[in-house]
Amino acid sequence: MTRAELVFIPTPGVGHLVSLIEFAKCLLGRDDRLSITVLIIKPPMVHTLDAFIQSISASHTRIKCIFLPHVDPPPGEVFLSSVEKFVTDFIESYKSHAKEAIISSVLSNSIPLAGLVVDMFCTAMIDVAHELGVPSYVYFTCDAAFLGYMLYLPTRHDQVGVEFSESDPESSVIPSYVNPVPSSVLPTFAFHKEGGYISMVNHGRKCKEAKGILVNSFHELESHAFSSFLADGIPPVYGVGPLINLKGQINSEANEAEHAKIRKWLDDQPPSSVVFLCFGSWGSFSAPQLKETALALERSGHRFIWSVRLESPPGEKVATPSDCPNLEEVLPVGFLERTREIGVICGWAPQVEVLAHKAIGGFVSHCGWNSTLESLWHGVPIAAWPVYAEQQINAFQMVKDLGLAVELKLDYRRGGEVVAAEDIEKAVKCLMDGESEVRKRVKEMSEKSRKAVVNGGSSFASVGRLIETILGNNVE
Repeated sequence: MTRAELVFIPTPGVGHLVSLIEFAKCLLGRDDRLSITVLIIKPPMVHTLDAFIQSISASHTRIKCIFLPHVDPPPGEVFLSSVEKFVTDFIESYKSHAKEAIISSVLSNSIPLAGLVVDMFCTAMIDVAHELGVPSYVYFTCDAAFLGYMLYLPTRHDQVGVEFSESDPESSVIPSYVNPVPSSVLPTFAFHKEGGYISMVNHGRKCKEAKGILVNSFHELESHAFSSFLADGIPPVYGVGPLINLKGQINSEANEAEHAKIRKWLDDQPPSSVVFLCFGSWGSFSAPQLKETALALERSGHRFIWSVRLESPPGEKVATPSDCPNLEEVLPVGFLERTREIGVICGWAPQVEVLAHKAIGGFVSHCGWNSTLESLWHGVPIAAWPVYAEQQINAFQMVKDLGLAVELKLDYRRGGEVVAAEDIEKAVKCLMDGESEVRKRVKEMSEKSRKAVVNGGSSFASVGRLIETILGNNVE
């Protein structure tokens, strides 16, 4: 029987690592002939992934993790200027270590190397695949429409040669989006003159060198985007999602006692009565914005669970969000007492577990792609409140192209103008409308998402074609 080894290279961030590992488990569950080695690059600023990585090695005998040697990251000033450039430069500095690890620990085995599967920020590693004479595949943790945007960037850059302009009144016609995309919802890096923009242009260019692109989405959700990939010069695109870590919590900040209280409280609430506010591992807000949000929740009259994360003070070297230690000083006077029976405020929230609970009726979300897939999977409608990265354009697609989310503030950016309580309250009430068209559409998409990954589903078939391609490279 032909066997094959794949080398996975994830970006050292929780959302990227977890998604790629879910894909690894998907492949291994489908074919016994495959085995996987994961090259681990330790995050330069946080160390919350070690326990998760150890659990992978302990529970999956056909996944082997190799930690690459330490490399000094770029200066912190680069991170503050552009996360995209910081991550791109950091990953690129690991190319020689990755090649050496593959030669010494993978090629020395009797199982042939079938290729490299690299995260969307690790496209520099495609060069390593070329040097080793094996195929490369890009694993795209974001949605298919955003993949289309990344593939569009090099073409646009070759035509105009400059970044996007925030003052540009015209919308961009991007083939993977149904509607023209206004500049107000383009990712922040699109306007970045100090490396962020060109880094992403280069990622888009490198993607076209891969043998295939694997996207964590499914055809029924993004049929328009997938159809746009039939153009010349684009490698085969495989919809392999939704890939979700349904076990949920992997973060070492998890407070089990606190989460037990949340579970107990949810168990006592009526079905679909609670609105859940959570904004990802880097989602945070200023004190004035937290106050407006509190006013909106109280006025809405709905039960709520709110994961409160406070922006770091200006001037910090790395602006990481934190739990808010003195809520009384930040929230309106008397708010905590008045809402004690109908609301729960927490720090880091067990998001997947909360979304899965029957009491949850709506999700005020930053529209990170993993969170969006989790919400759709559980049939929970979203009110779109993006914060950073590609979340604004995700929110635009969910609201305008797909009709699967309620608009809260599509063009919000971290550190931007404070969103008024009235606007938040309006969105929450719309979100929690039990008879809304959005709610009906989300319920239908929930069923489609679950069918996509089982036998007979679109993603199940797509993964099967991919496995045939991978093993076809190693026929003895």
